[in-house]
Amino acid sequence: MWQRFRPILWLGSCFLIISLLTRLALLIAIGSGVPASPAYWATAFLVGLGYDLLTFVYFVSPLLLLLWLLPARWLLSRFGRSTVALLCLAMLFVMLFVAMAEWTFWEEFQTRFNFIAVDYLVYTNEVIGNIRESYPIGWMLAGLALVALTGFALGRRFWKAQDTGTRFVGRSKVMLGWLLVTVLGTLLVSGDMKDRSGNQYVNELSGNGIYEFFAAFRSSNLDYDRFYRTVPLPVAFAELHNELATPDATFVSADPQDIRRDIHNAAPERRLNVVLISVESLSAFYSASYGGKPGLTPELDKLTDQSLFFSQLYASGTRTVRGLEALALSVPPTPGESIVKREHNEGLPSLADVFNAKGYDSQFLYGGYGAFDNMNYFFGHNGYRVYDRSEIPEASIHHANIWGVADEDLYTLALAKFDQAHAGGKPFFAHIMTTSNHRPYTFPENRIVGEQGLRDSAVKYTDWAIGDFIRRARSKPWFDDTVFVITADHCASSGGIAQLPVFRYHIPLWIYAPKHIAPARVDRMIAQIDIGPTVLGLLGMDYRSHFYGVDLFQLPRGHERAFIGNYQRLGYLRNDQLIELAPHRHIDAVRPQYLQDLPQASLAVDRQLELQAVSYYQTASYRFSHGLMAPAAQPSTPSTIKSKPATGSATATH
Repeated sequence: MWQRFRPILWLGSCFLIISLLTRLALLIAIGSGVPASPAYWATAFLVGLGYDLLTFVYFVSPLLLLLWLLPARWLLSRFGRSTVALLCLAMLFVMLFVAMAEWTFWEEFQTRFNFIAVDYLVYTNEVIGNIRESYPIGWMLAGLALVALTGFALGRRFWKAQDTGTRFVGRSKVMLGWLLVTVLGTLLVSGDMKDRSGNQYVNELSGNGIYEFFAAFRSSNLDYDRFYRTVPLPVAFAELHNELATPDATFVSADPQDIRRDIHNAAPERRLNVVLISVESLSAFYSASYGGKPGLTPELDKLTDQSLFFSQLYASGTRTVRGLEALALSVPPTPGESIVKREHNEGLPSLADVFNAKGYDSQFLYGGYGAFDNMNYFFGHNGYRVYDRSEIPEASIHHANIWGVADEDLYTLALAKFDQAHAGGKPFFAHIMTTSNHRPYTFPENRIVGEQGLRDSAVKYTDWAIGDFIRRARSKPWFDDTVFVITADHCASSGGIAQLPVFRYHIPLWIYAPKHIAPARVDRMIAQIDIGPTVLGLLGMDYRSHFYGVDLFQLPRGHERAFIGNYQRLGYLRNDQLIELAPHRHIDAVRPQYLQDLPQASLAVDRQLELQAVSYYQTASYRFSHGLMAPAAQPSTPSTIKSKPATGSATATH
């Protein structure tokens, strides 16, 4: 029997060796992130071996089925031998390809395959294009093919199957045993069972990339009530009301599930244009204003002393769609997929809706094709006019890669749309989403001093393009009455020693309007979901809010909080503690590390902070899943907001 199933043993040996070498290579790449500790190494390699074996049980199933079903005479025929040989070679190549893919994924995200890999698989054009433009993929595939062929040739005596008289019944016993292991592994083992170390890098190394990919696929839609800590809904909504009861807000109804508030600003309303730029992957540490390397962002650093500068802004997530969700909807990051990509995400109360009610022309402008990540559909169905790469004539594009046109070309499109809105006598609100600061990190020549294909060079070009945009905008008649809000969608990296490394969520924020907003440094913590309401407050706007975010300047001191998360783990940052909600109703509290990749020490869970965290996330998930976010789902309540004269020249106070 073992001679018939000998290819399984050979392929299993190859699988375990490749997995071991991959784990070792990633460990070396981490460097000081994993201290030289035998306990850490034992965890990574021994637990990893367990996941490798289980993954192989799944992986080798096609070959096992073939060896089970083929009668002896077919197995030993030319057809049978050729089929087994080709399948073994193909599976060996797949193993090597996955190892290479894991290396490139780790280089970008510092994790094994996760929900990001699952998301990217949906958009094969962008992903394949990104790989082709970032790496010498032809040479890499040729190298993998050569290694696979060499290993296949050297292992010929081991993968050749023989059959000296096995019977189907006997082979079926082997198959049933394998099936039993498969079922037990599926029922008894989960991807998070490996997460026992206080070092998240060790937890990641303990997994297997293929296993983690499919675990992430199964977890792409997580029902909050089923997987996370909950409290009775009346308790959750009561606590949420307490948190949202800022001095400028009046709740419009006594319904405990209704979070709508009429926002009253004491300052006069100013109908200023607003340009919100969410820069791709711009971590705060790239800017010298945030303590980063001097010279990477000179244009943005020039704005620091001329702007309302926020030193402690934290992104909601690690993907562009999470940043867009926070900026457009002002809602905490619910588990699983972003609302931007979910079904039934039409007609939600957005930042654009507030501006549209004031007579603004609201726009979303993206440098790539907006079908990616469902951006065009989401923004088009939530109050925005949508403009993407298809609006830009090819002849006017200075440079483009798979993700989109160079930022300068996107800004040229934006300037044209702003001119049109101004000519039509309407103020405009525009959300611009850039793409140049994304792998493959390419950009037009002769803009900056820097090598193509490097992250730092892309940051320098992104900064140059913003400076160029501001310079061109200064020549426009609408410039003096425009507020520029410059931030990021998320950080450049997401992995770290901790499960939710707080320093990986730190992003910049400049609010620049030299004629209207006095420069100042704001050292209070602010969440990404607070950006929209804070800008509305600076404009003195009265409006009806459906938002979870609030105007930072209306939030009493000591009540600052931020929301950070990935697709499974939800974080609530407040009072120098990070409350983490995880599947299986697990909850942790840690001391956040704001500046470096260091362990985040465990703390006793503060029950009041736990209640606040659960209330925010539970109610946000409940309201979206039950269709309560849409205005049409709320009872009609007359607004208490009275119109007030609008001005365009008052000086902001903050």
